[in-house]
Amino acid sequence: MLPSRLLPWTPASQKPVELPAACAMDPKISNGARLQHEHITDLLVFGFLQNCCNSNFHKELKALGHDLPVPAYPREDYDDELQTDGNRCSHIVLEREETESENQEEIIQNIARQLAQIGDRMDSRIPPRVVNYLAMEFMNVDLSEEDRKDCLSAALEEVMKTYPKDMEKEKTMLMLTMLLAKKVADHTPSLLRGVFHTTVNFINQNLLTYVRNLVRNVRTSDVSSLASH
Repeated sequence: MLPSRLLPWTPASQKPVELPAACAMDPKISNGARLQHEHITDLLVFGFLQNCCNSNFHKELKALGHDLPVPAYPREDYDDELQTDGNRCSHIVLEREETESENQEEIIQNIARQLAQIGDRMDSRIPPRVVNYLAMEFMNVDLSEEDRKDCLSAALEEVMKTYPKDMEKEKTMLMLTMLLAKKVADHTPSLLRGVFHTTVNFINQNLLTYVRNLVRNVRTSDVSSLASH
């Protein structure tokens, strides 16, 4: 059972955040044709927060986005490689990898958008005491990252008890984990950066296989099926 300590509730703003999708990307994100797994989660959590309605952390999210730079596929790198070995095949391969990574990023952004829509419908069902508890724990500078993940896990376990069983368990866990992050950032926007990184770490530790399979199996044309529950 979560401690019943309360913090002042900060009402959410009505203004949606508008950021370029590229802000969510990390320079390490492109390694061959596939995004590295940890950066898939970065994109997914950032996209979820970016697409949530009535959020109160626009400035903080924008700053976070600027700290996750765009991966580079510089044309001059292609030219240097061609001048070195005269092999145009590598140029073609790099262009194909860039296209495939962009396609995967689009799928991740669509998944994030659909999960955010589900989260918006469930937002009011998150008990304020759970959000208060998490916000207070994240403000404790003495907590380690493992302690923060444990607090997030305890909060997730608490809210999972109140949700219907007709939605796939892993999808519910993923959506609620990101929704808890959103609620904490709404409560105290200055916590956004810390709660973002803890949420990414928590998902990578507990739900990475599900996220990988979700991205692998979902196509842009049928991502709307995520919102069927």
